[in-house]
Amino acid sequence: MVGMGKKRDREIGDAVEELARAETVAFGGVGFAGTLLPVTEAYDRVEAALAEQPEAVREHLDRLLTRGSPAGRAYAATLLERVDPAAARAAWRAMRDDPGQFTTYSGCVMGRASLGEYATSRLAEA
Repeated sequence: MVGMGKKRDREIGDAVEELARAETVAFGGVGFAGTLLPVTEAYDRVEAALAEQPEAVREHLDRLLTRGSPAGRAYAATLLERVDPAAARAAWRAMRDDPGQFTTYSGCVMGRASLGEYATSRLAEA
């Protein structure tokens, strides 16, 4: 069982690293074929781990919020909403003026956004 835990920890760490260097935010399949991007698969792995090990994953999210790419920081704040909505709102507020850019996908529609624009939009939804 110990090896299984280490393997799971490594998988979570790898998924968080994928999010840290993300250039795209997509929460489902993209394009006409509905292909899942590697970063979306990484997000799904971290989200599943968050449900199983919220404290351990929270540490990863906190690091991702400070060291991640703009898209990675957006993923981190989105995940944080599941375990600590107040901290997520604070994170979104702190990112409102961030000019970092990333690609977004909603189904087959591709766009661009700054982290600040994305954060402002997320705060408006809350």
